[in-house]
Amino acid sequence: MRSKDMPIGIFDSGIGGLTVLKEIINKLPAENTVYLGDTARVPYGIRSPETVTRYSFENTRFLFSKHIKLLVMACNTASSISLDAVRQSVSLPVVGVIEPGARAAVSATRNGKIGVIGTDATVRSNAYANAIRALDASAEVFSLPCPLFVPLVEEGWTEGTVAELTAGTYLSDIRDKGIDTLVLGCTHYPLLKAVISKTMGPDVKLIDSAIETAFAIRDILSELSLLRADQAAGSREFYVTDSPEKFVAVGERFLGSRIDVITKIELSSEV
Repeated sequence: MRSKDMPIGIFDSGIGGLTVLKEIINKLPAENTVYLGDTARVPYGIRSPETVTRYSFENTRFLFSKHIKLLVMACNTASSISLDAVRQSVSLPVVGVIEPGARAAVSATRNGKIGVIGTDATVRSNAYANAIRALDASAEVFSLPCPLFVPLVEEGWTEGTVAELTAGTYLSDIRDKGIDTLVLGCTHYPLLKAVISKTMGPDVKLIDSAIETAFAIRDILSELSLLRADQAAGSREFYVTDSPEKFVAVGERFLGSRIDVITKIELSSEV
């Protein structure tokens, strides 16, 4: 039996999912949250689908041990590859970041031309393109991997010459397709919003999947009468599989607030 006070469980391959957690806290500040960053095995984008699925199940088992009421796969690669498998194996709601972003893009576009940027694995999976076309079969989707965006963000180079040159190099082709909507299909990319927006121009609307995912979580919890109504801020727990110090140093920039307590854990591969 799930209760309102049970936490929301969130996992990502590393720190990028903190942009999703940030939006959950912004939209649902009373909710208790448990975040797992699988920092020992980041990035997932270079792994095989079988490996990503195995990692997703191991992350899920750990979060289930924390008695969560809803699971968030705050990783575009995991969402694109293993969301359905995880959903079929558990008895509580599982939210990925692909579907909310796709819905927002279809709602936002005026000319039916939508761009998607993400990791190599996310783009190869065609998960965003398939989700968008499932909602609007006439939509034209142009997908583009931007792998250097992730290390730029983690190094803190989110503005300035290096970021602008990288964005200009990556995005020139997709900009020339005439898109009016661009999905930020990686949880790191919201930190590059200003540079990406400057590169794409004022006529292109950026879709932040982190924001849309938080709205989707709110709607699901509301429908299930599981929204926590407490006026006090919810509790925050953080777990990583490696390098807690680096996670805190970079993660606080993603989250926009302090990470006071973090625990290093080992994930079990047992079924």
